[in-house]
Amino acid sequence: MVLEHSLAQSLFDLIAPDNASLVVIYRVIDIRKQLFSAEAIGSDFRQDTFSLELKKALTDCSKLGKHRIFEHDGEPRIGLYPLSNAAGQVPTIIAIESFVYDDQLHKSILMLLQIYQNFTKLINDNERDTLTGLLNRKTFEYKINKILEFKLDTSKRKDDNFNQINYLAIFDIDHFKRVNDEFGHLIGDEVLLLFAQLMTQTFRSADPLFRFGGEEFVVIFECASHTDIPNILERFREKVSNFIFPQIGNVTVSAGYTEISAEDASTSLIDRADAALYFAKNNGRNQISHYEQLVAQGALNDNKKVGEVELF
Repeated sequence: MVLEHSLAQSLFDLIAPDNASLVVIYRVIDIRKQLFSAEAIGSDFRQDTFSLELKKALTDCSKLGKHRIFEHDGEPRIGLYPLSNAAGQVPTIIAIESFVYDDQLHKSILMLLQIYQNFTKLINDNERDTLTGLLNRKTFEYKINKILEFKLDTSKRKDDNFNQINYLAIFDIDHFKRVNDEFGHLIGDEVLLLFAQLMTQTFRSADPLFRFGGEEFVVIFECASHTDIPNILERFREKVSNFIFPQIGNVTVSAGYTEISAEDASTSLIDRADAALYFAKNNGRNQISHYEQLVAQGALNDNKKVGEVELF
């Protein structure tokens, strides 16, 4: 988001002498419902510019992943430029509204966008899993430590009203070894890729998704209440079990999750979520287990895993 903001500011600085009136960052909230958030650069955002026609143009731009010029009678021309992520999706669109919109300006904008995309590709190559496009395990430590630092900081401020609750969940595809053994690693990779896409479609863009290796995935969630997380995870479990994977059919997923507190270390979080995952695997698979709830019920000893289990 910081990079996108810097890009939008650079574009505004580039075209302001040509009487640009507005540069807006549109972030895709839900492409199916045509929901976008908007942040204006260099000017106050006029809500009346966010018309039904513009929403449709934004939706088309996001789906096709191609830039386009949106024109409306009596209004400035608006150039829509999609920014793709490592998975090839378009979570962000830069909109440039200008009365002066010629070929030279368009070429200059495309040049800046190409520099931006090349720079983000270098970052993604270092931070992302090459198969799924999700964040990799190396990036997890940085992300989780930033969250823990923030929680520790807010916990020290007595007047702070920050009430968000964070959870860490580990997902493991059930019997994945059988998929590789029976169908081959190429089909196995396709299952991993489709599984990652289901995660991206189901969870919010604000919740970082990681591939830890093999068939194991980690997500960090931010929730408004304790009742949100089981519904979120159960909805995803059902989505996976109902999805038809090409040549495979149905697969299932098990998950374990734990609440993140300011005093936690990343290793203890992984251990707790992993213990809950082991419990789910050891008790039938295709289910979600909550570490703190299992400890309260006496099904788990605090900070200890339950026995050994064949994860595949």
